[in-house]
Amino acid sequence: MLSQKSGLRLQHTFGSGSVYACRRLASTTAIPWPTFAKQLLYHRNGATTNVLQLEKNKLPEIQASDVGVAMLRSPVNPADVNAVEGVYPIRPPMPAVGGGEGVGVVVKVGEGVTDLKAGDWVIPRAAGALGTWQSHLVHAADNFVKVPNDIPAEYASILSVNPPTAFRMLEDFADLKEGDVVAQNGATSAVGRAVIQMCALKGVKTINLIRDRPNIEEVTADLKALGATYVVTDSSARLPETRAMLKKEKSAKLGLNCVGGKSCAQIVRYMGNNGVLVTYGGMAKEPVTLPTASQIFQNIKAIGFWMSQWYTERGKADRLRMVEDIAGM
Repeated sequence: MLSQKSGLRLQHTFGSGSVYACRRLASTTAIPWPTFAKQLLYHRNGATTNVLQLEKNKLPEIQASDVGVAMLRSPVNPADVNAVEGVYPIRPPMPAVGGGEGVGVVVKVGEGVTDLKAGDWVIPRAAGALGTWQSHLVHAADNFVKVPNDIPAEYASILSVNPPTAFRMLEDFADLKEGDVVAQNGATSAVGRAVIQMCALKGVKTINLIRDRPNIEEVTADLKALGATYVVTDSSARLPETRAMLKKEKSAKLGLNCVGGKSCAQIVRYMGNNGVLVTYGGMAKEPVTLPTASQIFQNIKAIGFWMSQWYTERGKADRLRMVEDIAGM
């Protein structure tokens, strides 16, 4: 079971991909149910500092199929900010409560609900669907997935987006065996850190491409502590000694791209015949660069992945199984 001493140290995923914000409850027992909830709302799209406002609004009555949930932790992802700005594909009707993921405790249970009870910890069934930047919320029980309540709440709060993205890409696009290699850019991101740790648990090696920065030695040591095999910067990737070092390694079976542009092209250089390049982000706001020779002579395939789309195509049972797999690491 996932714990502070377990193999997958999710606290490290808060480094850059998820800026941690939380609401702390002293206890999850005997939590009173309020009439009003505090909500971080926006009535129009725009910069978060301009449009977000804290409001106190009355909670709806709990119907037979509903549960009342008190939020324990609510992280802040770049996608949450993009949603507020109006530049994310998921656009909730206005006014909207911000936040796409988080963990809460069930306090009230509708008379028709049989699979959840008071005290259970739950996360939204689909990221971005409920609005988690609020103290309490009422929704149909089917919109939640139960998660273990014996893991740190901050770990549970991110079981919707970043670790699942890493998990799905590693599971769905290549048959990875011990000794295989995965190459990725954006390795310091929340997904990148999760990829490193999940690969290390499988005995899969990772080539991790990151941006040059003043504290590169510190960042490299941090990623190595998570289990990174190789850490390469944009500038060191071009050095003869780096090329010689990586030439001795097996070619990557899977490439993961969240940057685009030249960084993506560099990842492709580490890949072997019949490899799969998965793009799940575009932080550089540049097109995916895939050399023609790599497509023709190496048969490298490029595909995109969006965690939200996976949720829309899969049932609650698949979601629950994935959460259990990640929490069990």
